[in-house]
Amino acid sequence: MKVLVTGGAGFIGSHLAEALVHGGHHVRVIDNFLSGRPENLKSVADSVEVHRGDCADLAAAHRAAKGMEVVFHQAAVPSVARSVEDPWQSHHANATATLVMLLAARDAGVRRFIYAGSSSVYGDRPGLPKREDMPTEPRSPYAVGKLTGEHYLRNFAELYGLETVTLRYFNVFGPRQDPGSPYSGVISLFITALLDGRRPVIYGDGLQTRDFTYVENVVDGNLRALAASAAGRGEVINIATGRRVTLRRLLGAIAREVGRPPTARHAPSRSGDVRHSLADIRRARRLLGYRPLYDLETGLRKTIDWYREAKA
Repeated sequence: MKVLVTGGAGFIGSHLAEALVHGGHHVRVIDNFLSGRPENLKSVADSVEVHRGDCADLAAAHRAAKGMEVVFHQAAVPSVARSVEDPWQSHHANATATLVMLLAARDAGVRRFIYAGSSSVYGDRPGLPKREDMPTEPRSPYAVGKLTGEHYLRNFAELYGLETVTLRYFNVFGPRQDPGSPYSGVISLFITALLDGRRPVIYGDGLQTRDFTYVENVVDGNLRALAASAAGRGEVINIATGRRVTLRRLLGAIAREVGRPPTARHAPSRSGDVRHSLADIRRARRLLGYRPLYDLETGLRKTIDWYREAKA
C-alpha cells in the first residue's frame, strides 16, 4: 500500500515509518525538519521517499499526497507550554496543517486519513478514566488546535467520503524523543537529567498523574487503524495503557533503573497543564483489537537503554 507519514522524521513518525516499511508498504514522508531529524530514518533510508516541506503549505501537501492511498498525519508541535507562549505558531503547525493535509488528501483521492490526536482535549473535567464520549474542555492553544483537527476529520468523512480516524494519544514516550528543550516530554527530561547527574525538574507537587504510553503501543494502534473495517467514519479512539502513575512515582522508577537518587527540583505549575489523565481503552479494543504491547516498566527500560547508548 502507498502511505504518507507526515512528520515522518520526528519521534513518533519515524517509528511508524519504520514499521510500515517492515510491513511491506511503500512509504513517503513529508517533514520540515524543524524538529524531525534525518538520522531518525537511517535504518530505512533506502526504502523511504522523503519530501522536505511544511504540511501547512498547500502546494507541498499536494505534492506529498499525490498517488497515496493512506495518510498518517503525525506532524505537529506537541507542546502545551510552547502553545501558551506562542498560540499562533501552535495553531499553524497543528490546526492549519491538519486542514491543509485533509484538503490535499481529498484532492489526491486518498482513501483513509489517520490523525494523531491528543488526550489534552479532555482538559480537567472531573471523571476518570477519560472516555471518548465525554465532553471536551481544552485548556491550552495546543489542545484547542488538536480538537479543531478532530472536527475537521469528522467533517471530511461526512462531506467528502474520506475515511478518517482520530487516535487520541496519551503521553507518548520512547527512544528518539528529543530531550533538548524544556518543552520536551517529562520522561525524556527525567532520564537525561539523571544520566547527567542532575536533579530533574517537577512542575508542581509531583502528585499529578499521567497515562504514559510507550511509542510502540502507539505504532501498533496506527497499524490497526490502517486495516480496521470498524473505523473510518470520523471515530475518535484513545490509545494508551489504561494505567496512571504520579510524577513522583515515575521519577522513582526511572531513578532506580538509572541508579541515581530520586531527588527533584520543584518549580511552579505550568499554565495549561491538566492535573490527572487516565484513558479508557475499551473502544480501542472493540474497534481496533488494540491491547498495549508494552507496560510502563518495560517501556522505561527500553527507553533508558536507548538514551544510555545515545549518550555513549
